[in-house]
Amino acid sequence: RNGKVVEERDLGSGVVTTAGVNFMATDMFDGSTEITSFDFHDSGTGSVAAVIGDTVLGTQAGPATRTTGTASQPAAGQYRSVGTIAYVSTLAITEWGLFNQAAQGGTLWDRKVFAAINVVSGDSIQFTYTLTITAGG
Repeated sequence: RNGKVVEERDLGSGVVTTAGVNFMATDMFDGSTEITSFDFHDSGTGSVAAVIGDTVLGTQAGPATRTTGTASQPAAGQYRSVGTIAYVSTLAITEWGLFNQAAQGGTLWDRKVFAAINVVSGDSIQFTYTLTITAGG
């Protein structure tokens, strides 16, 4: 609050969706999709557990346009996206997702449900997503 970090949490692993995996396979096959587009963060207040069949958040609560993350490659075999979502009302944020477009819709790559992070108008949450791909696995 007031520009200060109030709390840090490691939310653990989310669930990479079937739609996300199919998107990646299509990109590798014919290039008709663009895997580098997965850089848009959204959050919500849904509480149903994440499953591979998810295509949207349970209850979207962030701004109408998703937050564009800052992409980086912190180490070989890793992709990272950091996005900060600002809130304009009091909410209990309980889910997060990474999408391939700023507008609602698009493809959900990963979704995570977690214990509530309470926010009030003017608060923001910074979400950091790191995908690690390990050779031989």
